[in-house]
Amino acid sequence: MPHTSFSPATSPGTSPGMSPGTSEPAPELRTLRARLGALRDLVSLSGARLDAGTLDAASRLLDEAAARDRLPAAFTTVALAGATGGGKSSLFNALAGAQLSETGVRRPTTATALSCVWDTPRGGDNPEGLLERLGIAPRFRRRPHCDDPALGGLILVDLPDLDSVDPAHREQTDRLLGLVDAIIWVTDPEKYADALLHERYLRAFAGHAEVSVVVLNQADRLPGDAVDAVLDDLRRLLDEGGVPLGEHGEPGARVLAVSALTGEGIADLRRDIADLVSTRATAARRLAADVDGLTRQLRPHLVPAGGDAPAGLTSRVRQEFEDRLAVAVGAPAAGETAERAWLRRADHACGTPWARLLRRLAWHQAERRGEPHAFAAKRQRAAQPPAVSRPAIEEAVRRLAEDAARGLPRPWAEAVARAARRGAADLPAALDEALATQPTGIAPRPRWWSAAAAGQAGLVGLQLLGLCWLVTALVAQPVVGRWLPFMLLAGGALAGPLLAWACRVAARGGARAFGHEEESRLRRLAAEQGHRHVLEPVAAELMRYQEAAERYHLAAGPPGGAQLPV
Repeated sequence: MPHTSFSPATSPGTSPGMSPGTSEPAPELRTLRARLGALRDLVSLSGARLDAGTLDAASRLLDEAAARDRLPAAFTTVALAGATGGGKSSLFNALAGAQLSETGVRRPTTATALSCVWDTPRGGDNPEGLLERLGIAPRFRRRPHCDDPALGGLILVDLPDLDSVDPAHREQTDRLLGLVDAIIWVTDPEKYADALLHERYLRAFAGHAEVSVVVLNQADRLPGDAVDAVLDDLRRLLDEGGVPLGEHGEPGARVLAVSALTGEGIADLRRDIADLVSTRATAARRLAADVDGLTRQLRPHLVPAGGDAPAGLTSRVRQEFEDRLAVAVGAPAAGETAERAWLRRADHACGTPWARLLRRLAWHQAERRGEPHAFAAKRQRAAQPPAVSRPAIEEAVRRLAEDAARGLPRPWAEAVARAARRGAADLPAALDEALATQPTGIAPRPRWWSAAAAGQAGLVGLQLLGLCWLVTALVAQPVVGRWLPFMLLAGGALAGPLLAWACRVAARGGARAFGHEEESRLRRLAAEQGHRHVLEPVAAELMRYQEAAERYHLAAGPPGGAQLPV
C-alpha cells in the first residue's frame, strides 16, 4: 500500500496548507493525515473480512491520496461539469478571457477535457504533474488571457458532457470527477431539474458540497423575477437530494446565476473560485469528503446494527464453553465413576471378611464360566481414558462462536465463526491425545481404612471364639456362663456389618472429594486444549475487530464521519 500521509508542499514563509506564521500543517490537514493513516490501518486489519469491492474502493482512495500528496498543493484543480447545451465551454471561455474552448450547436461540443492554467502568485510551481495525473494531453492545455492574481494556482478543466452519446466521453468525465479538487456544476433554465444531473451526479457528490458550486448558466434567457424563482426551485431540488447549501455562513454548495453571454454573475463566480484556490486546502477538503463517503460505505461492515458494543468473550461465555467441553470429554461422568470406585475400594477395605470371601468366590465362579466379574470390569473401565464426543465438541464450538459474535457486524461475525471452526478441526484429536497421555488420578488409601480392617479382623476373631466356646458347651463340656459365648458370637456378627456401614458413611466425603478432583482434572485438561485451539483464535479475531473499530472511529472522524462506540 503506498504511503498516504497527505502533507502539502512547503516553501519559505507561510506555505500552502500551513497555519499562518508557522511551518505546521493547518488543523484540517493534520486531521486528514490522521484519518488517512487510520483508513490505511483499517484496510490492513480488515483484510479478507470485507468484500473485494469495498477494499478496492478504499485502496483506490488511498492511492489517489498518495498521488495527490506528491503533487504541488499550490495548484487547485476545478472542473466545469454539465450536460449538453448547458454552456460549460462558454463559461470556460468567459473565465479564461478568450475563446479557448469550442462552442456551437453540434453535440457533443466538448469531446475531450481541456485545461487552462493560471500561474501561482510566487511563480516557480510546475502544474505538469497534476495535468499528467488528469490525463490532459499537452495539445489540450491552454493559458488564460486575463491576468487575475486572485485565480493564481487555478487549473480550470472543461469536461466532456455528462449526457454525451459517446460512452468514452462519459467515462472520461466520471474519471476526472474523481480526481479534481473542486467541481462547478453547470446547468441551464431548461435542464436544471434534469434527473440525470441530480440522481447520478449531484446526489452522489452530496458529501462534496463544500468543494462544489452549482451554476445556473444562461440566466439572460429568463425574464424578470424568473431567475430568482428558478434558483429557488434549484435549491429545493438540491436540498431534497441531500446536498447541503452554503447559505447563512454554513458550509455547503454555493448556488448562483450567471450568463456567459452577458457577463452577469461572472464576477461572483470568480470570487467563489478564488475562495477555493486561495485557501490551498481545497484538495484536502475534497479528500476529506471522499473519506467521509467511504466510511459511510464501511459503516455496516464495522458498526453493530444497534450501535451497542458487542459482548465478545465474556466470562459467562468462556465458562459455558468450558462446561460444554467438560461434558464432551465426560468429566462429570468420570467424576461420578471415580466417586463410585472410591466407595467400592472403601467397601472392600472396610467390609466384613465374610463379604470379601463371597465376592472372591463369585469372582472365581465368573472366571470359570469365562465371564468377567462385575468388579473387575468396572475397574478396567475406570482405568481406560474417557471417550471424546465429537458431536458435543462441535456443538460447544458452534455455541461459542454464536455467543462471541453476537452483536458483531456480519463480516466479522463470519470471521469469528471461521476462526472457531479452524481451531476446532484439531481439537478432538488433541483432547484424545491429552487424555491418553495424562495418567488418571490415583486415590490415596486413608489410614483409617487399615484401622477399620483391623477392627473387622478382631470382630471375626470374637465370632470364632464365641463359636468355639458355644460348640464346647453344646458337647456337654463344663463352661462358665453359657450365655457368654452366644453374646460373643452374636455381637461379632452384628458389629461387623455395623462397622462396615459406618465406614461406608464415613467414606462418602472422601469419595466426593476424589470424584470432584477427577472431574476438575478433566475439566482443566479440556479447558487448556479448548483455550489453545478455539478461545485464543476467537479472542485474536475479536481483538482484531476492536482494533479495526478503533481505526474506523478515527477514519470516520470529523466533520462528517459516523461515530462508533468502542
